[in-house]
Amino acid sequence: MTRILLVEDDDTVAEVVDSYLRASDMTVVRCGDGLSAVSTAVSSSPDLVLLDVMLPGIDGYEVLRRLRQQAVTAPVIMLTALADEDARIRGLEVGADDYVTKPFSPRELVLRVQSVLRRTGPAVAPDPSSEVLVDGDLVVDTGSRKVELGGRPVALTLREFDLLAYLLANRNRVVSRDALLAAVWGWDVGDPSTVTVHVRRLREKVEATPQSPTRLLTVWGRGYRWEPAEGSR
Repeated sequence: MTRILLVEDDDTVAEVVDSYLRASDMTVVRCGDGLSAVSTAVSSSPDLVLLDVMLPGIDGYEVLRRLRQQAVTAPVIMLTALADEDARIRGLEVGADDYVTKPFSPRELVLRVQSVLRRTGPAVAPDPSSEVLVDGDLVVDTGSRKVELGGRPVALTLREFDLLAYLLANRNRVVSRDALLAAVWGWDVGDPSTVTVHVRRLREKVEATPQSPTRLLTVWGRGYRWEPAEGSR
């Protein structure tokens, strides 16, 4: 069964979320503070982490930093009572895959969990017919979900990979942030800053000079465009 690590210090919220996840055939492990969350995630290898921001000991941002430092690659959905944009962006910048603002619908949360899990499902043998996208020295294998730049592997989060693959498959086209939210995140309505942060993180991994990108370009007032390398189509 799918293993969810639920990190939440409010017992009432934890009980409700726990019951909805179990009703959806998921196994739930609960932690009430940041330090135990780190040790539990490292030892139990969850499929996904639901991580509250405000926790005793260390907060959710620090928990996430430590998880990534210790090579815990499970996707993380942050649960936050902080509705301001800076708080949401901070979570995305430290490596969160998604966030849900309190108060939230438990059913909506389960749907978000299922959506993220679908994108990070069990590894399967690469499909020989899967498309390999090539742009100069950048190679994106959509079957194995592997990326190489200049012959070296590039580590991307699930959202970064899907964003890169979508933009590369639609090279030379201007794509709005709303269109990217729908295509990559599966959201009809969402916070456009989510796209902005992921674009920034992606540039840091695939651009020679992220501050002056030559591949993933901003088209002011409209969105983003992938500019193919010379000789690519």
